[in-house]
Amino acid sequence: MYNWELKKAAATVIERMCNLKPGENVLIYADTCASAQVVESLAEAAHVKGGVVSVLWYETRPQVAMEPPAPLAAAMKAADVVIELAEKYLIHTEAYHAALEAGSRNLCLSGMTPEMMVRCIGRIDYARMVELGDLIAELLRNADRMRIESPAGTCLESRIGGRPVFHNSGVISKPGEQSFLGGQVAWAPLEETINGVMVFDGSVWPPEELGLLRAPIRMEIEAGTVKEIRGGMEAQLFERWLDSFGDPSMFRIAHLCYGLNPGARLTGRILEDERVFGCIEVGLGSQRPRFKGTVGRAKAHTDGIILRPTVLLDGEEIEREGRFVQQQLVKLSKEL
Repeated sequence: MYNWELKKAAATVIERMCNLKPGENVLIYADTCASAQVVESLAEAAHVKGGVVSVLWYETRPQVAMEPPAPLAAAMKAADVVIELAEKYLIHTEAYHAALEAGSRNLCLSGMTPEMMVRCIGRIDYARMVELGDLIAELLRNADRMRIESPAGTCLESRIGGRPVFHNSGVISKPGEQSFLGGQVAWAPLEETINGVMVFDGSVWPPEELGLLRAPIRMEIEAGTVKEIRGGMEAQLFERWLDSFGDPSMFRIAHLCYGLNPGARLTGRILEDERVFGCIEVGLGSQRPRFKGTVGRAKAHTDGIILRPTVLLDGEEIEREGRFVQQQLVKLSKEL
């Protein structure tokens, strides 16, 4: 199933996203939850393109952001191109950052499935999606104050404060460069300015027991920190999981992201969910250094989805209940 379409998508990953050159060392790593079909398709595409391909499998870790086995950590630093397929992603680990510092360029496709790869890479107008992401990133860089509302009850205010804004286009071409599945723009607001109510009504992962939500999880936010969590059984489970680490940073907002991939659906797989077109994704816990924030490393990380948001930048509405209303965004959205 999807064999032809998957080969096309894999070729896009290797040629357009990774910009692989003949003779470069390619490392594809996967935990035992990953799709063997996706691993094989990417390895084949990289080999056809002239890459020197290595594939490394390892046992799935209990939590995200746990350090990998030592042989994998060493291999990551030695590769020119690293493609992550592990479900329990490593992007918050020392090994991951050491590989970037050593010059590896890294593409995170954590938890990628054949169907997701076909829908979110193979069947979309990738160039147009990149253009839309560039525009969103530019709007955010030129703004300071942000307000997010949603039908589920989100009413969250923050300031961007000149912090870096990253368009995760999925394209990596320079040593030490990192990216993710395309269709996402990410930033970390000034933590002390994040206040209000935040409601996850799409999905949350981890913990493993969550995914697609049956009932919203409502959180009171003060100065970028979750002060109270309300809701049903899923909210209680989420709070217990955050509290289980004994780490106050697990309750801090690490970043926000815009979802922009027209092929993405709400599936319970966070890599895809946080790219659902028009959604806002919020990360809690460990914060990568590139965001220039104050949260830093935490014992784990989790992401939740706000559906149908209304977004205002410096008082100007750019999105209303999940649909863009800013003129340039409307034009590019229709073309996608």
